[in-house]
Amino acid sequence: MLDLKNRNIILGSISPRRKQLMQLMDIPFSCVDSHYKESFGAHVSPEETVSNMALGKNNAIISSCSDNDIVITADTIVCLNGTVMGKPKDVAGAKIMLKMLCGNCHTVVTGVCIADKKKKDIFTVNTDVWLKKLEDVEIDYYVNRYNPVDKAGAYGIQEWIGVVGIEKINGPYFNVMGLPTQLLYEHLKKFIDDRE
Repeated sequence: MLDLKNRNIILGSISPRRKQLMQLMDIPFSCVDSHYKESFGAHVSPEETVSNMALGKNNAIISSCSDNDIVITADTIVCLNGTVMGKPKDVAGAKIMLKMLCGNCHTVVTGVCIADKKKKDIFTVNTDVWLKKLEDVEIDYYVNRYNPVDKAGAYGIQEWIGVVGIEKINGPYFNVMGLPTQLLYEHLKKFIDDRE
């Protein structure tokens, strides 16, 4: 169990998936929406993109925090052949995105920023995911039932499509859900200990 040493953990996210994963880590926390506008810079690597966005979200929150607060922010993107997929704009876009991912390996990249008033720790995690070739009727079923327009790459690995469609992954599973829990725990533990 993580010893927080009387510090308050703030998750700078309203994502239900990140909130669920933090709860599974048995870390007491509160949630704050950073209201940070996501943007993808041209000619920037996926790792730099998610690092910059996680940092931007954190900066939007930390200035109004107390000295005892530690803010955790994260951003996740899906890349196919070096191209960032982003989130689909609508149902039609989700179906197109999934057809592109089917039968290929794609990479899920998450950037995490842990910060207080004095310092910041930023790290990234990659997970390669192989999604099998799905029939159009299967893609239609998933998108119409689960409406994944709020998800990077237009899917949630914890949903039906992950259960029936993911052939294998190389890297942390929970990273694909949006939060690399094991590495976050280790980084957070060190972050707290280093503040002493």
